[in-house]
Parts: sequence; C-alpha cells; structure tokens
Amino acid sequence: MALLNVNIDHVATVRQARKTDEPDPVWAAVQCELAGASGITVHLRQDRRHINDRDVHLLKETVASKLNLEMCLSESIVKIAEKIRPDQITLVPENRAELTTEGGLDCAKFQKRLTAITKRMHKKGILVSTFVLPDEKQIAATAEAGCDAIELHTGMYANATKDKQIEKRLNELRDGRDMAMAAGLIVHAGHGLTYRNIGPVARIEGLCEFNIGHSIISRAVLTGIGPAVEEMKMLIETPL
Repeated sequence: MALLNVNIDHVATVRQARKTDEPDPVWAAVQCELAGASGITVHLRQDRRHINDRDVHLLKETVASKLNLEMCLSESIVKIAEKIRPDQITLVPENRAELTTEGGLDCAKFQKRLTAITKRMHKKGILVSTFVLPDEKQIAATAEAGCDAIELHTGMYANATKDKQIEKRLNELRDGRDMAMAAGLIVHAGHGLTYRNIGPVARIEGLCEFNIGHSIISRAVLTGIGPAVEEMKMLIETPL
C-alpha cells in the first residue's frame, strides 16, 4: 500500500504573501500527521519564496514521521541538508523564474555531482531520491549514482486530457516503475496529482509513496487541512 507525503510549501506561500508569521507550515505539518500523513515534504528553494531556513530547522525537530527535503544541487543547499539531516532528500531541478518545478532532474548530465552529493548524504544517514521523468537514461543514471529511490514525475499524466493520452502516460509510468525496480530503486511518484486524477496512478503496483501538495492545500482552504489529508489518503489506499 502506497503512503502519502504532504507537501506543505503552499502554506508558506500564503504566509509569504503578506511577509507575516501565519499560517505557519510547522503547525500545518502537525495537522497533516494527525490526519494520517506518513510524511512531510518541503522544498527549500534558493530564492526562499516559500519555505525558509527557520521552517526546515523546526520541522526537523517536530515532524514525527518522515521529513523529505526537496532541493537542488546547489552547494549552499547541500550544506544545509547535511546540517539539518532530514530523513530523505529529493533532488530536483530548479529555475528561479518557474512557478513550480518544471520537468525532471537531468541525472545523466549531472551524474558526477549527483554521485558526490549522494555519498555525502549517506555519510549523514540521509536517504537520496531524484525527481525524474520516466526515462530509462535518467533512471539508470540515478541508480549508478548510488541513490536509494526515484520519484517519477507524473506531470505529463496529470496534464493529459484524452483517454489515449492518459493511458499512454500511465504506461510510461508503469515502464518507469519496472526499470527503477529492476535497478534496485524504491519508487515514489508526484507532481500535478489531484483528488480527480490520483485513482489510476494509485492503482499502479510498486509505487511506495506519493508526494502531493497543491491540491491538498487548495482543498484545505475550504475544508480544513485534516479532512483534506484524510480524503487524499483514502483515495490512495482504496483507489476506485
């Protein structure tokens, strides 16, 4: 059964819109865990547009489940991860102009850097995952770098609108899962997943956890964060 990690970045986005102290993502993390989330995910970006250093430090001290830190390959961020020691890091591409993470990390291009970071994280007891497209080259590069897991980018599936397109993207995710498992990697998935489209992906066997943020936080504005997490968790555990 796949687990749910809740990305709470956009709680911090609301806070930063007014440069104030609320809503506090640390409080949100507690509510997510109480509602059954198996992990908390945050992205510490170089521009600190939402999650900041204070948040990450406090989340490390307070998250009782799994703390997954999304981050780029920047040395300054790598050093913060070494100091904070989250349970897991997920390496992602980062473009200062983007609204959200676009595409997967080019692990083949940056394999030397990826390998070095992975060794450093392992010395601190931190698991390493990469956020990649379901592409054989990128999955192989992740495995060769010594990473523990991959997170399959589900954005193309989420953006598909026609049945044939949707099935094509699901097959790509299934193929990516097969390649990753054959390489000895744990398989996660995320990006663009919502209450409306999670079902078919949740039915793919072998996906161990989902990282979902925007849709849950959006629902939470109307229903409260506890019910929003509980509903997504139910859809993952018992997909229709």
